[in-house]
Amino acid sequence: MKGRSIALVLLLALLWGGSYPLIKIAVETIPPLTVAALRGVFGGALLFALMGREAPALWRSGISFPTYFAQATLNCIVPWTFVNWASRTIDASLATVLNSLAPMFAFLITWAITRHEPATPRKFFGVLLGLTGVVAIIGIHALSGVGKHTAAELACVAGSLSYGIAAVTGTKFRKLSPLVPATGATLVATLVLVPAALLFEQPWTIHPSMKSLLGVAGLVVFSTGAAFIVYFRLLSTVGTIGTTAQSYLRILVGVALGILVLGEKPSPNMIAGVALVILGVVAMTLRGQTPNPPSRV
Repeated sequence: MKGRSIALVLLLALLWGGSYPLIKIAVETIPPLTVAALRGVFGGALLFALMGREAPALWRSGISFPTYFAQATLNCIVPWTFVNWASRTIDASLATVLNSLAPMFAFLITWAITRHEPATPRKFFGVLLGLTGVVAIIGIHALSGVGKHTAAELACVAGSLSYGIAAVTGTKFRKLSPLVPATGATLVATLVLVPAALLFEQPWTIHPSMKSLLGVAGLVVFSTGAAFIVYFRLLSTVGTIGTTAQSYLRILVGVALGILVLGEKPSPNMIAGVALVILGVVAMTLRGQTPNPPSRV
């Protein structure tokens, strides 16, 4: 990757790594679906405003509503809802780790289905290391029974799978300005999230704290508006696996913020799991992959 792309990967890791402590803060007094709905409404509005005169590209780009809806489901609705719900039970640092497995899922999907990038023994080894790390983090007990925390942990993994699929399907937007898919997907997500929040959580009855509202504001500006612009820019220049490479850096950011800001204490299992996940993703994203060629500058 060129220097500019590496800088963008680092920036995206910071923007998304910081989202987990913000989510943890937001869901303290605001229900999970409502947090996701607010993120979609205000994040979409921010992105739409940033488009300015480019706004007509949303419907003139040739991208169909089902395509926007699929990306909205994979990149917003499913992961936001699952991770928000899980964050009410588990630490932000743990949510970061379990929701940062997208590179492994993206690799498996490209190897088994799209096959647009080479599958090497080194990458297979990386997948095994990462999955071993997941087991170490969740604990062997998770394989024999599903408990309260296990359900939350698996919800984060499901969100990570959704992100992995989104990274593969998102390459179809590579010829467009990053603002187009970022805005379109976020706005379409609100069509599901807002009615769901109104129906299941009655947000007019809640009394959010200023701290939670500031957490939502951070999610809107940094983890949605800014992050999605960088995300779709990277998909158009370095491809699927190159873009998801930020996930292992995101683990470090999220865990560090959880410890420093929220006072969380990582368990020995988590430390070992983090090490294995990082080694696994690094093994898959070091030199050797053939990223999608850039279609625009």
